Amino acid sequence: MSETEAHVHRYPATTRWSGSTGVGYADYDRTHRVDCPPVAQTLTLSSDPAFLGAPDELDPERLLVAAASSCQLLSFLAVAARARIDVIAYVDDALAEMPDDGRPMAIERITLRPTVTIRGQASEERLRKLTDLAHRECFIANSLRSAMAIEPTFVFVD
Repeated sequence: MSETEAHVHRYPATTRWSGSTGVGYADYDRTHRVDCPPVAQTLTLSSDPAFLGAPDELDPERLLVAAASSCQLLSFLAVAARARIDVIAYVDDALAEMPDDGRPMAIERITLRPTVTIRGQASEERLRKLTDLAHRECFIANSLRSAMAIEPTFVFVD
């Protein structure tokens, strides 16, 4: 690779389904499997129960909000570590919203509500700036067209 050629990160996924749609829309099985080599874990997915999926399986919509939440977490931890801020816990109650009346249907808004526990001193203003920086650096957020809001709460412990 030349100095001017950018490295491209690649993320393979293999999705497998078998069954029959010949039984009609209401009755075919939506359960499928996803592998992301070289990870050994296989995910079992379905569609949202609103679209006749299995209620006890993950669905693509939940994976999307989980990816956005995970990416923000990892980006925030990175910027906090570089800023020498000791984050000791991070819990995000994230929500994705997909209205039924839009066409084409899409997740229109993702709201992340992390509660971040900090040991030591840091101003809330600085932490909010780091939250914004993490959002700008989040690969998933940069890949989506959905509106995203991040509404953090900071907890300080000695």
